[in-house]
Amino acid sequence: MRILVDECVHIGVKAAFGGHIVKSVTETRWRSSKDGPLLALAQDEFDVFVTIDRSLEHQQNLARLKLGFVVVRVPSNELAYYLPLFEQLRIAAESVQKGAIIYVVSQQTKR
Repeated sequence: MRILVDECVHIGVKAAFGGHIVKSVTETRWRSSKDGPLLALAQDEFDVFVTIDRSLEHQQNLARLKLGFVVVRVPSNELAYYLPLFEQLRIAAESVQKGAIIYVVSQQTKR
C-alpha cells in the first residue's frame, strides 16, 4: 500500500505504517500545493492520504477520488499524541476504501 502523509501531520507518524510505502507531502514535488491539485496528483501515485485537516471533506469532493482518507484528530501535533493511535492508524489505512474517510480520534487531552 502507498500512503501519503499530509505536511500538516507530524513526520514521525510515518512509523505507524511499517511494511508500506510511506511518504510525506514534504518529500514529494507537491510541497505547499493546495488541497485540490494535491489530491488530484496524489491519487495516481498513492492509495491513502493521512491528514489532520478537519475541513478537507467539506472543501473537496472526496468520493470522486481514487484515494482513501484517514483523518486524525489529536489535541496537538506532537508525536506523543499520535503514538497511542499507531495501531488504529495502520488498521484504518489498510481498510479505508477509495473515496471514503475513516476518522482516528485521540481520547487524550492537551497537557
